[in-house]
Amino acid sequence: MNKTQLVAEINKKQSFLCVGLDTDIKKIPQYLLKCEDPIFAFNKEIIDATAQYAVAFKPNTAFYEVYGSKGWYSLEKTIHYIKENYPEIFVIADAKRGDIGNTSANYARAIFDGLGADAVTVAPYMGLDSVEPFLGFDDKWVIVLALTSNKGSQDFQYLEVNGHHLYEEVLTKAASWADSNKMMFVVGATHPEELGGIRKLLPEHFLLVPGVGAQGGDLDAVAANGLNKDCGLLVNSSRGIIYAANDEHFAERAAEEAEKLQKKMSLNLIKK
Repeated sequence: MNKTQLVAEINKKQSFLCVGLDTDIKKIPQYLLKCEDPIFAFNKEIIDATAQYAVAFKPNTAFYEVYGSKGWYSLEKTIHYIKENYPEIFVIADAKRGDIGNTSANYARAIFDGLGADAVTVAPYMGLDSVEPFLGFDDKWVIVLALTSNKGSQDFQYLEVNGHHLYEEVLTKAASWADSNKMMFVVGATHPEELGGIRKLLPEHFLLVPGVGAQGGDLDAVAANGLNKDCGLLVNSSRGIIYAANDEHFAERAAEEAEKLQKKMSLNLIKK
């Protein structure tokens, strides 16, 4: 999916919602455990319920890899289902890969050719070598970790380097490797003030913003600081949507929570 297609979907739905498919078999409704593939069964219901409000889905690969080959198969089926039924929706493999050489090249092939995802999250600690192999695919995106929403982000990301925070160095350096048609950045919703500064550094790039909802991020603050002329934001919510209920009404409740966020997003887009 290219940038023009993504922006068109955002404008059509008046939404920049990304639904995180962090599917934990211990948290899904127990009756689904009777299904042949409980994880896929859960995901399918969530996808169908929220697709009208979302422009992106983001399965976190760790929640599938933990179950070995069966889990990876559930992930493959999930992405295939989205692509088959909702081809207009952007799919992010939240894999946080970060290696070099042939290892990185094979990670890229696994995500883009194997899974068919539109984008992958990548850790930039090892520099260009760890990111470049992901950039050689048409209409595929690299989403570089920059300023994350976890408490440990203070350990390294705020260190002073050349008179700037390390995360600012990461942003400006990585942005020189690819333009806004192939690269996005992860910026946590728990850093709304920094988000304004990041938008000034990178006026054109999309930002993937986790941390709204369960992690305490404020959607209105994120929008006020991060929106650009193309929207430029994908705001992720995982637990707040997919685990809104734990009974036979889980998909209906997920849709309600997704709709609430979409309506707030629409208002922010109108104000911008």
